[in-house]
Amino acid sequence: RVPDIAFAGGFSSEDHIFKALAMGAPYCKAVCMGRALMIPGMVGKNIGRWLNGEDGGLPKTVSKYGSTKEQIFVCYEELRSKYGKEVDKLPLGAIGIYSVGEKLRVGLQQLMAGARKWRVDLISRNDLAALTEEASKVTDIPYIMDAYREEALEIIDA
Repeated sequence: RVPDIAFAGGFSSEDHIFKALAMGAPYCKAVCMGRALMIPGMVGKNIGRWLNGEDGGLPKTVSKYGSTKEQIFVCYEELRSKYGKEVDKLPLGAIGIYSVGEKLRVGLQQLMAGARKWRVDLISRNDLAALTEEASKVTDIPYIMDAYREEALEIIDA
């Protein structure tokens, strides 16, 4: 039995997650993200400081989205409906990390829907195509000119 594995190293967006899961299928069960999740945590923490008037207040790059935590953090009201007044005790860094997690979740769901994969365990190497013949030979991923050839010909012949 091949053990389950996790990939790590430079993953930062939902398309990276999808490709990593597909490349490692069926053994890859997780994609580890470090810096990509720490950055929104630090930004959230800084927004909290700026809202308290530290370091000259909100920079224009942030204030264009609003001047309160409710306006700046897209998921704030969702968290308020879930946790009530307790949300005010949550560190803004945590809310930043939650927000990027939601972005990744929704983006991955959209990519999966486009690939007609309704569960993560259905993502497979067949969801990928190699752009060069050499890459295809090395990875055993179908070359783009051959991927889904039979299916396309069946549609044409129908």
